[in-house]
Amino acid sequence: MEQKLEQPKQENGMRIVKLDKVVLNIGGTEDKLDKGFKLLQVLSGKKPVKVKAVKRIPAWNVRQGLEVGTKVTLRGKDAEDILKKLLPAIDNTLKEKQIQNNFFSFGIHEYIEIPGVEYIREVGIMGFEVTAVFARAGKSVEKKKIKKGKAKRLVVTSKEIEIFMEQKFKTKILTKRGQEDDSE
Repeated sequence: MEQKLEQPKQENGMRIVKLDKVVLNIGGTEDKLDKGFKLLQVLSGKKPVKVKAVKRIPAWNVRQGLEVGTKVTLRGKDAEDILKKLLPAIDNTLKEKQIQNNFFSFGIHEYIEIPGVEYIREVGIMGFEVTAVFARAGKSVEKKKIKKGKAKRLVVTSKEIEIFMEQKFKTKILTKRGQEDDSE
């Protein structure tokens, strides 16, 4: 009789979670916008774009077409590198409420908190927001479909993002008070 050798079970390649992009952004107008543009250019090494208002908000003196912010998007190796650079500024910890399905976001109050970044006289003290977006293989196909729809199989859950961040970036996730931590 022949014995069947048990092969190790391989993980489905389409279920692997990967970092899709990291977006850095700063909101503001006029002088703050120019300073934010320069700061993002220094931090990322890429050229940021200015974001224009889409709708009018009279209470805030915002009109359609007014430049209200600046952002830069990093993908691939650049995205991983900038995330490794920025996470120590928040002590490599994320709060559970900062993590949603498909992405997480956090803010950095002052850019001088980032290790290795010098004070820039033209910019002064300024903070910005960081958003990391995750995807699975096949997400781009969903965008191409003629009949638009959301495939639930392609959603990266917040729990999967927590596991990814703990394994790849050694990030600690702070849970809400009173909840039991499942990992212990």
